[in-house]
Amino acid sequence: MNRRTLLAVLCAIVFISAAEAQQHAVLKIGVITLGVASSSPYLEELRQGLRDHGYIEAKNMIFEHRDAQGNIERLPGMAAELVRLNVKLIITESTPAAVAVSKATKSIPIVMAVGADPVMAGLAASLARPGGNVTGLTLAGAQRTAKQLQLLKEGLPNTSTVAVLYGARAHIEVELTEARDTARSLGLALQFFEVRTPRDFEATFDALAAARPSAMITIGHGMLLGNSKRIVEFALKYKLPAVFPEREFVEAGGLMAYGPDIGSNFRRAAAYVDKILKGAKPADLPIEQPTKWGLVVNLRTATALGLKIPGAVLVRADEVIQ
Repeated sequence: MNRRTLLAVLCAIVFISAAEAQQHAVLKIGVITLGVASSSPYLEELRQGLRDHGYIEAKNMIFEHRDAQGNIERLPGMAAELVRLNVKLIITESTPAAVAVSKATKSIPIVMAVGADPVMAGLAASLARPGGNVTGLTLAGAQRTAKQLQLLKEGLPNTSTVAVLYGARAHIEVELTEARDTARSLGLALQFFEVRTPRDFEATFDALAAARPSAMITIGHGMLLGNSKRIVEFALKYKLPAVFPEREFVEAGGLMAYGPDIGSNFRRAAAYVDKILKGAKPADLPIEQPTKWGLVVNLRTATALGLKIPGAVLVRADEVIQ
């Protein structure tokens, strides 16, 4: 074998080795949540979605998860940490998380599993063509708050005063206005209770109990979801019927939940991850809106509260907890 042939063979070996190394490289994917623990069914849906596309944790993928546990002020530090770790892509839950990551990087792709209106939040130019490094799924246009109030009125026709428990965040006023407009059309009076951090719950619960509303709804927020058990325990203690936007509240003992299938969003986010890792640009991937909704009713809780849920509501339920 002459020198030129030997050199060609060595170059081929190096090229093949490099290609194989790249093929089998372990991807580092970041995940930032405002109030979703690593053990949450939502993140299991995300992991399953990634497995469906061939990304298996501890085999060819490292999952760098950071959970703010409801504290919005922790998000910027977590976003900066993931950027320093040089993750390939960052998946977010909640608009505050997406905003924090967007401020930390304009080059690393960001996939929203859940978020409010990304256009209003300045994360995308439009849903059809985001134009930046952020894409994924949004709850924009879902009208979850309106539908919660409509369900509450239909399920409990004697309801008159409704407490609205919500987490403070940018653009929350859009959903509060939706609540006011819907309540006005239904003849309901609203009382608003804001929670800024998990430390605020006890004082907010005291104020809410003193106001003595006849029912309650919560406006979707990662911090509230992360404290679902705490919120449900309060509602049960004061025999307060409540309609929530996520099924986790009902599984914890809440009365009813109606909203988009958030678990499905997390699984669908994996498809965005796969497309981006295969070369697609977030700027060109349209942001999806909810397509799947679900109604869950907890009859055990209804009995404990001394309530009878109308048959018209029960027949529409996707799941009834007996």
